[in-house]
Amino acid sequence: MTNPSQAVKAGGDTPGPESEGLSKEQGGGLAKAGAPAEAVGRSPGQLMWTRFKRDRTGVVSACVVIFFFAVSALAPVISKIYGKDPYTLYGQNQYGLLDDFGFPTGANGGMSGEHWFGLEPELGRDVFMQLLYGMRTSLFTAVIVTILMVATGVLVGLVGGYFGGKVDYWLGRVTDFLMSFPSQLFFIATMPVVTAVFVDPAEETPTYLRAIAMISVLWFLGWMAMARLVRSQVLTLREREFVEAAKVTGASPWRIIRKELLPNIFTPVLVQGTYMLPSAILSVAFLSFIGVGYVEPTPDWGRMFAIAGNIYENDPTYMFFPGIAMVVFVVAFNLLGDSVRDAFDPKSGR
Repeated sequence: MTNPSQAVKAGGDTPGPESEGLSKEQGGGLAKAGAPAEAVGRSPGQLMWTRFKRDRTGVVSACVVIFFFAVSALAPVISKIYGKDPYTLYGQNQYGLLDDFGFPTGANGGMSGEHWFGLEPELGRDVFMQLLYGMRTSLFTAVIVTILMVATGVLVGLVGGYFGGKVDYWLGRVTDFLMSFPSQLFFIATMPVVTAVFVDPAEETPTYLRAIAMISVLWFLGWMAMARLVRSQVLTLREREFVEAAKVTGASPWRIIRKELLPNIFTPVLVQGTYMLPSAILSVAFLSFIGVGYVEPTPDWGRMFAIAGNIYENDPTYMFFPGIAMVVFVVAFNLLGDSVRDAFDPKSGR
């Protein structure tokens, strides 16, 4: 009988009759013996995922980001398990957890088995629940803002870059005009005006209206960088052969944009989006910190920093947990953006 290895060599890639009856163990032995394996093609997405999994920093950062989003989404469930909520005033007389000056009676801001992160001075609300719901508020607002900014920037950049001419000129001038605005001062000046248009100054502004106002203001002045990036990419791509070929075949501009241009700008848009989200979170926190964003009793990261800034000398522990959470999230998301960029484009490695 012919030796199995000789049969493989003689028959090339087509197995001979003798090799058809080989067991799986024998087949595995042949592969180990040096038989050529069949080449399997991989898509760009598969190659990107393979490179990303090798980046330990990126994987750890992704896990941290997913953890923050999961905790924020499950805040009501955690509240039921924990047995506390972010609104109950545990410093009232029947609880006796605050001293005569309004500060927690226990060490480290009142940290205990009942209140893991301590209590909020003066009101005595649970800091752990305040932090979880504050993260939920900030992340929910920032995600909506980021989606709107990315969508608007991509649309304006695609239209201006592809059509060029007067369309590109006027869109570019509008973009330049909005980029010249001092964004932080504009936020401070515009937020009270936006809320006053819809609510009587003598009445309390509803939380949903404050959220809509913040999202509108942040979106209005946040999409220009994405538009500039997309426009520069499209200006390069529209002269490429595959776009010219699509034009020759009679494809409509919408089809060319959707089928030819959009897939080729996905990578820079995704990377830029990972940088825009933490920036949006910081902007939301800033507005709440200066008192024109979310206000009492809505839990928010920025509002917690505002409270901590007033009592840090007497209760420094209160600032510790929201501060650490903010730093960890922003750093993790920025590192995730770097890892995603490197996974898509290995030549841009750090």
